[in-house]
Amino acid sequence: MSMAARRNPQLGLKLDGTAVDPASRWHDGAALAYLGGSLRLVLGTQHKDAVREGDTLDLPLPPQATPRQIQDRAEAWLREEAKRRLLQIIEQKSALAGRRLPRLALSFAARGHWVEAQDGDTLRCNWRLIEQPIAVIEQAIARAIAALPPEDQGFDLFGAPLAAG
Repeated sequence: MSMAARRNPQLGLKLDGTAVDPASRWHDGAALAYLGGSLRLVLGTQHKDAVREGDTLDLPLPPQATPRQIQDRAEAWLREEAKRRLLQIIEQKSALAGRRLPRLALSFAARGHWVEAQDGDTLRCNWRLIEQPIAVIEQAIARAIAALPPEDQGFDLFGAPLAAG
């Protein structure tokens, strides 16, 4: 038996040539999905932090920044923005439903639901939900709030929950 015949067949497999090159996705002028539209990434050192101005996101990076640096900075801003916007919508939808404000936990899972109710008082939201239009975000959060279990009857004088029943 020749050496080639004993060779592991997986070694002969070719890598997927359709994989997206990060450099083509993360560069000055690239588009970043945001609230159903997009923001144009602009590199520059005139700001200390990432700043959104209209349809642009100014990142405090030099022009020679690597695609990974651009991705890290843009996604960090997007996660913070997701936390802020999602909490705002959760506050509004909770008030409309007459519920106490649930906690927000950001999810970084690659698969799963946009928003899940957990532990009776927590909404676990995928941070990439911020890429969707506001109407989609509001609907997903409203559904998750409606899925939370009924709240306790109330609290006693010292803030302890009253027994249901």
